[in-house]
Amino acid sequence: MKAVMKIKENKNYLPRDISWMYFNRRILQEACRDNVPLLERLSFLGIYSNNLDEFFRVRVASQSRIAECEDKAAQKNRREALSILKEINKLNAEYSKEYEYATREVTKKLKEENIYLLRDDEVDDEQLAFIRNFYMQHLNGAVIPVWFSAIKQLDVENDENIYLAVRMFRKKVKKRTPEYAFLALPVNTCGRFIRLPDAGEKRYLMYLDDVIRCCLPMIFCGQEFTDYEAYSFKFTRDAEMEIDNDLRNGMLQKISKGVKSRKRGEPLRVVYDSTMPKGLLKQVLSTLCLDKLDTVLAGGRYHNHKDLMKFPDCGRKDLKYPVWTPILKEELSGTESIFKLIREKDRFIHVPYHSFDSYVRVLQEAAVSKEVKSIKTTLYRLAKDSKVVKALIGAARNGKKVTVVIELLARFDEASNIDWSKKMQDAGIHVIFGVEGLKVHSKITHITMRSGNDIACISTGNFHEGNARSYTDYMLMTAYKPIVRDVNAVFDFIERPYSPIRFKELLVSPNEMKQKFVRLINDEIRNKEMGKPAYIKIKINHITDIVMVKKLYEAAEKGVPVDLLVRGNCSLFTDLPELNGNLRIHGIIDRYLEHSRIFIFGAGGTEKMFIGSADWMPRNLDNRIEVVTPVYNPEIKADLKQVVEFGLNDTLQGRIVDGTGENQFPDEEEQGVFRSQEALYNYYLSKENSHE
Repeated sequence: MKAVMKIKENKNYLPRDISWMYFNRRILQEACRDNVPLLERLSFLGIYSNNLDEFFRVRVASQSRIAECEDKAAQKNRREALSILKEINKLNAEYSKEYEYATREVTKKLKEENIYLLRDDEVDDEQLAFIRNFYMQHLNGAVIPVWFSAIKQLDVENDENIYLAVRMFRKKVKKRTPEYAFLALPVNTCGRFIRLPDAGEKRYLMYLDDVIRCCLPMIFCGQEFTDYEAYSFKFTRDAEMEIDNDLRNGMLQKISKGVKSRKRGEPLRVVYDSTMPKGLLKQVLSTLCLDKLDTVLAGGRYHNHKDLMKFPDCGRKDLKYPVWTPILKEELSGTESIFKLIREKDRFIHVPYHSFDSYVRVLQEAAVSKEVKSIKTTLYRLAKDSKVVKALIGAARNGKKVTVVIELLARFDEASNIDWSKKMQDAGIHVIFGVEGLKVHSKITHITMRSGNDIACISTGNFHEGNARSYTDYMLMTAYKPIVRDVNAVFDFIERPYSPIRFKELLVSPNEMKQKFVRLINDEIRNKEMGKPAYIKIKINHITDIVMVKKLYEAAEKGVPVDLLVRGNCSLFTDLPELNGNLRIHGIIDRYLEHSRIFIFGAGGTEKMFIGSADWMPRNLDNRIEVVTPVYNPEIKADLKQVVEFGLNDTLQGRIVDGTGENQFPDEEEQGVFRSQEALYNYYLSKENSHE
């Protein structure tokens, strides 16, 4: 049964949040595949869990607010939200069973590899002594229980924690009335998994949950309890921030206030150990003040599986993907000026296949070059020890005028971005805190030269060393004056938002990006009608904008072949009879997170290609400052086309995205076995080796 909504002209539209559930299930499916290395399967379980937490904090929270709205003018939206919440809860319950099964299977496979996750009731005396000694050395004083009888609600507790609800008895007392308490696991103190002493080839670990279970008599010392039972639970809060609209407050103060308010958001999802006694469960739920729209889900013994992303490898590198060392492109790694190389012709890097250090080198040269007058860049997320920021600070100290647009509303990175912005301000960098009412999501850098031969970098992803090791992103480095001028104009637009700036080369939202994309699709429809080459090939993260959904349906219906690589949310159905099989969508889940946005249009035989930061969602096209650039260099265009074609032909990691949530694999017998990320890495590696 399709989860659909009707849009104009009776076309089918899959709600964004249902399509997201289908996407996250593709990640769960990776954890179930025998051909995925065992420790990577654990990591996929962690990614699935982490994604689901954020989804409930943000998207389910938003739908719940709409569903609770009693304004008569919002009744249609309320009905839609209720319907979506019902479907989410149904899918979540179904996928949770798959998740528990996958967890059991992976744990069983770990034992076959001599890696044992012991429970508290499975340890021997020697291991118990080690655990209690570990507690005294590392955890004593870090675990403070709270009696349920002492509080009315869990309004000050952090939803990033895992909790144990504890039931205790005293055997010596005639009336065995239990007492109840809860405690937060100190994961930040020592991690979630504790290594116990090895025994020959056997590696032993314990969840911190079970370490604490073993140590409950020490935690409750002096209380004379004789029997202890502990059951895990976790809850998820509404993470949408209350941003103060008082214009007397600066943006920085408002975001800081919003980050603090997040900790006190309403709980909206609870997951608990299904074996928890009813009396104890009642204590837990009564302190969370849930309402009828919130999710209460019985689960397994352990929660917050995001920690599986940091599961110790126990020295078993053979149970992980082989290392693919990022390639430092020879053309960008010599002693010659990188600015000179970019002026000769456009250059590119495709991370993480290529090393992000090539971009860092651009900033480093800019920081010391006497030819450089100023640097402007946008920063959305920043690495913990950011080389990018260090280079920018160095440039400021060398007398360059440095301007950084830092987006304080980068979800869950706000606090980090605030800290970095203060350090940059202290170094003399002009920091712009985004634009009131418009999130700055573009990834652009402009370097002004005294000679006038300016340089620009335009990326599909963040200028972030950590992301560049795991996200696939494309970056264009160019000295082509019309594009470089437009990039500089984007910074003018950011400083003077809503000013009537027209861009000749770039597609910029919220100005004309959507209209220009619609125009490009209309051109393909006309070319098809005129018998000219016409096709659309797009690699993107999300497509949910109704206008763009309708245009893609229209193009396919008119006979234009539409091939899409969509990683996440996708509101399209491919099996509509009027499309005549012209719409095909694949989604790739592999070792790297597919993140680049690439747009290819047949254009009557003279292909037009673009890369940039924007997905096709209302937020990107209407409510953010996004930048998409045309690509003109023939070598780079050929590379972009190969990236997309490789993805469309991926039978090993690609799934068919058809709107049903089935996530079927393409037919390997018909198409052959092909893994696009591996093929791309080997292709880039062979290109570099051919230069030697």
